[in-house]
Amino acid sequence: MKSGDLGAYNIEDLRQMARKRLPRGIFEYIDRGAEDEIALRNNREVYRSLKIKNRVLIDVSKRSTATEIFGHKITMPYGISPTASAGLVCEGGEVGLAKAAARMGVICTAATSSLTPMEEIYNAGEGNIWFQLYMWTDKDLTKAFVERIKAAGFKTMLITVDGSVGANREHNYRNGFSMPLKYSPRLIAQVLANPGWCARVLAPQFLKRGAFRKVNYPTELANKLTQAEIEHEYTKPDSQNWDDIKRIRDIWPGNLVVKGLQSSEDTVIAADNGLQGVVLSNHGGRYLDTAPAPLQLIPEVRAAVGDRLKIIIDSGARRGSDIVKAMALGADMVMSGRPTLFGSAVAGEAGSYRALEIFQTEMDRVMAQTGLNSVDEITSQILWNPPTWAHGESEFKGEQFTD
Repeated sequence: MKSGDLGAYNIEDLRQMARKRLPRGIFEYIDRGAEDEIALRNNREVYRSLKIKNRVLIDVSKRSTATEIFGHKITMPYGISPTASAGLVCEGGEVGLAKAAARMGVICTAATSSLTPMEEIYNAGEGNIWFQLYMWTDKDLTKAFVERIKAAGFKTMLITVDGSVGANREHNYRNGFSMPLKYSPRLIAQVLANPGWCARVLAPQFLKRGAFRKVNYPTELANKLTQAEIEHEYTKPDSQNWDDIKRIRDIWPGNLVVKGLQSSEDTVIAADNGLQGVVLSNHGGRYLDTAPAPLQLIPEVRAAVGDRLKIIIDSGARRGSDIVKAMALGADMVMSGRPTLFGSAVAGEAGSYRALEIFQTEMDRVMAQTGLNSVDEITSQILWNPPTWAHGESEFKGEQFTD
């Protein structure tokens, strides 16, 4: 199926289509957040709160959304966040995400917990692939795993550091959903109520790859993972600290980024430790429910670290205008995971590409309407009457806000 044949004109269209094609437990695992979903809603509300001024009578006929990150040219300042559930929404979903990213010319991040071997994902991505790492409790296993990532060809590694304790996602309990996937009576009922998913995803998965499993985990670790609580104990320990990051820095020759930061204090520490970038993230509203939106954090973080490292954000972007707003506040790139997962659920690689196509087309349109010809021209000057939290960044990027 071609991406243009889907009848999806925005990300919400893809979301609604995905809802119909997935069992409820799987869809809500992807779509919803933690506890009262305050952070989940706030991620969108702060994007909507920013208003953009149009400009007229400016020649924008040669505009471009292209930019670069770590010296790598990309079609727009956007990347696919690591999402370990792509294989649950589409058979071989991680490969489809990588191919869609390569076709569009943007970054895709392969996840440690993916259901497809990292080497297969890397080859599908044609060089547009980063790798996301969780730090094992066993430091020797972590070191060996980093060597495998290096051997596969990855040049940028992103270490997820939030979630040192398990998230409270009450909808998962109600749906009988867990990771690793277990077929509880409630989940079985939802699966049987969606025979299309069984035919498209479940049956091909078992025929081609066997049961759903996190194939990149070392055997020594995978054998211990029989339930979510044990998995979290071994793969996201509450004992992890900056010394663990330093150990990885010593053996990793490429770009190193930490994901899950929500404070200028932690970002300064990352810069002091020689990291190349940070991803400001509240995990899509899936962990700390009263966390601020990453968009709100950009100005204070940029003011604290200047241009010492790249500032990337994820959580909440759904429109091309969202990318423009984040760049105006000082971000170097925007990431999100749900939009391309929705697309993958709808039509595999073609659906994921359609999500990327929507972002790029919308961003291009907004740039034209605001009189911008390049990403470098996106500054805080395009924002109308920005709220208090948006002030303070522009000494490092663009001009000062005007009252």
